[in-house]
Amino acid sequence: MPCPALPDGFDFTDPDVLHQRVPLPEFAELRRAEPVRWIPQPGNVAGFRDEGYWAVTRHADVKYVSTHPELFSSTLNTAIIRFNEHIERDAIDAQRLILLNMDPPEHTRVRQIVQRVFTPRAIRALQDRLRARADAIARAAVAHPGPFDFVTEVACELPLQAIAELIGIPQDDRAKIFDWSNKMIAYDDPEYAITEEVGTESATELIAYAMNMAADRKQCPAKDIVTTLVAAEDEGSLSSDEFGFFVLMLAVAGNETTRNAITHGMHAFLTHPDQWELYKRERPATAAEEIVRWATPVNAFQRTATQDTELGGKRIRKGDRVGLFYASANHDPDVFDDPGSFDITRDPNPHLGFGGGGPHYCLGKSLAVLEIDLIFDAIADALPTLTLAGEPRRLRSSWINGVKELRVEAG
Repeated sequence: MPCPALPDGFDFTDPDVLHQRVPLPEFAELRRAEPVRWIPQPGNVAGFRDEGYWAVTRHADVKYVSTHPELFSSTLNTAIIRFNEHIERDAIDAQRLILLNMDPPEHTRVRQIVQRVFTPRAIRALQDRLRARADAIARAAVAHPGPFDFVTEVACELPLQAIAELIGIPQDDRAKIFDWSNKMIAYDDPEYAITEEVGTESATELIAYAMNMAADRKQCPAKDIVTTLVAAEDEGSLSSDEFGFFVLMLAVAGNETTRNAITHGMHAFLTHPDQWELYKRERPATAAEEIVRWATPVNAFQRTATQDTELGGKRIRKGDRVGLFYASANHDPDVFDDPGSFDITRDPNPHLGFGGGGPHYCLGKSLAVLEIDLIFDAIADALPTLTLAGEPRRLRSSWINGVKELRVEAG
C-alpha cells in the first residue's frame, strides 16, 4: 500500500534532503503505514546500476537485518548506501578491505585483532589524558572574544586527539587526519568543491600514511598499539594494507561520527536549556547515550540480500539493497517513550546509534561515550553560559547526519 504522505520520488538518501533536515516525519509515516518500502532510484544516482533499495524504518527490523549477516551482506555492495553516480564499480569493490564492509568469517578474523585497541583496560589508560585534553580544549574556547565555530574549535578536537593517542599518531599530524577524513565524506557538498576523485586521493593518502606507520613498527617494534596490531605474528596480526584500511575506518567512524554527536548534542542542550541546566547540576551517566540517540550521526548504512527472504511483510529478492535507517529506528515509539523529546535521563535507552547489534556493532562505543562525557563535563565547567550565535549549517551528505558549522558564544 503506498504511503499517502510520502511525496512521489522521495528518496531518503537524497543529499539535498539531509542537507536541510533529517526526514523524521516521513520516517514516521513509513513506520506507521509501510515499514519496509521499495524506494526507486532512476538512472544510476547511487552508483550501483540498479533500480533502488528497500527502506527499513522500524527498530525491530533494523536489528533483525543487522544481526543476520548470513542473509544480509555488508560485502556485496558495501555498507555505504549511496556513492556518486560516476563512481566505477572497481572503486566500490576496493572498499571491501574496510572492516565496515566485510562479512564473517573474514570480518571475525580482523575484528578479533583490532578489538585489542578497544579493551576496557586500553580505554581506561586513555581516560586521564583525554580528560586533560578535553579541559584544555574547553578552556581555549573561553578566550574567544566573540562568536566562534563550535565544530572546529571544540567538537572536532577531542575525537582527533583520541585517535592520535590511541594508535600513536603524532598530535602534530591530527590536522592531516581531519582534512583527509573531511574530504572523504564531503563530495556531496558543493561548498567544499570536492570531487569523488579528491575524496579518493585523500583516502589513498591516509592509507599510505598508516601503512608507513605499520611498516615502521614491523621493522622496529615499540610498546604501542600499532606494534600490537601489526607485529604480534604469534597472536595474529594485520598486514600493512589491513592496518591502513583500519585507520581509514577510524578516521571516519571514530572522528566524524563522534564529532557530529558532540555538535548535535551541544545544539540540543542549547535549544533545551532545562536539559543543559540539569546536566550542569547532576552530570547524569545516561546523558551520552541520549546524545547519540538524538544525534544519530550515521543516518543509514545498507546491506545486500544474499538470498530471497521476507522482511516486514515484503519479499526481498537476492541482490536487493536494504537501507537501515538508524535515525528512524531511534525515533520508533514502539521502543521509546516520547522519542521526540531530548531527555538525558532516558533509561533504558536501547538506541541504534552505534549500530543494530550483530557483527558490526560499533567497536569504539566505549571510547565514544567516554569522549562525549569528558567534553561535556569540560564545557559545563569552563563554558557554562555558552549560547547559540546562529543556526547549524548542515553537511550535504547522503548518509552522514553532519554539521559543518555551529556558531556559539561563550556568554
